[in-house]
Amino acid sequence: MLDPSFWNDQQGAQTVINEANGLKDTYQAFHQLEEQQENLEVSLELLREELDADLKEQVEEELQTFVRELKDFELKMILSEPYDKNNAILEIHPGAGGTESQDWGSMLLRMYQRFADKKGFKVEMLDYQAGDEAGIKSVTLLIKGLNAYGYLKAEKGIHRLVRISPFDSSGRRHTSFVSVDVMPELNDDIEIEVRPEDLKIDTYRATGAGGQHINTTDSAVRMTHLPTGIVVTCQSERSQLKNREQAMKMLKTKLYQKEQEEKEQELAAIRGEQKEIGWGSQIRSYVFHPYSMVKDHRTEVETGNTQAVMDGEIDDFINAYLRSKIN
Repeated sequence: MLDPSFWNDQQGAQTVINEANGLKDTYQAFHQLEEQQENLEVSLELLREELDADLKEQVEEELQTFVRELKDFELKMILSEPYDKNNAILEIHPGAGGTESQDWGSMLLRMYQRFADKKGFKVEMLDYQAGDEAGIKSVTLLIKGLNAYGYLKAEKGIHRLVRISPFDSSGRRHTSFVSVDVMPELNDDIEIEVRPEDLKIDTYRATGAGGQHINTTDSAVRMTHLPTGIVVTCQSERSQLKNREQAMKMLKTKLYQKEQEEKEQELAAIRGEQKEIGWGSQIRSYVFHPYSMVKDHRTEVETGNTQAVMDGEIDDFINAYLRSKIN
């Protein structure tokens, strides 16, 4: 950073600065934990020499804090895969079931927005398609923050809801499904070739969500990649040009992800493994009736506090999944 030519490449310079800041934070957190451990050892030694009730209570509180911070630090060290530190693009798509599934989609949207708020992440609505009566037809979010993709990649899959439907006059129990797809936002240094002749681009008027600004021009963009059938939409900006740029970035991300998944499947076939299809796997069940429970089928982690989960407290599920990948 002291090199006179450092700022010649503004984007490259910012990348280096961000990386340096991340390393400094890791270094400082590690040494802070070391200091906490040493202080705890001194306090424990004093307790062994003479039992003091007040000191014992203080040490117990400090130990709980230390263990919690140590687990958080360990989890951050786990997030070392390519793109874990990137922003995340999260898509929510209700399955068959009409209004009931679309309402379930809007509940998950709120859950992820609450989770992002708790983590200090910034959320941008890239695309919002409202349901016919309630809920959503589809939503695409850009969640910005360090390790956003690293955490949220654990949410990719099918989310199942069992409840008494508020849309059923007979009060019957319904089961609904919503698919969640999560991708890293890729930097411009990833080379993905997209030929203009392979694209079909449609523009339309953005609808907005929840009383947001409704455009009076056809600024929203739908981009279809003809060879693969991949479709992306973006209506977050008032400018059609900016929406095109964001849609192209999303398309390249999906094409890159598809390429990586195909490579993984080829390697799995060579090794003779039965590779689980992440997109179509039912990862978690949320039961509101006849009892309250949320259970992750990959790790067997469950809780009866469904309200807390729907308010964004999904760290236990995410942490258990990420830890299971290194065991």
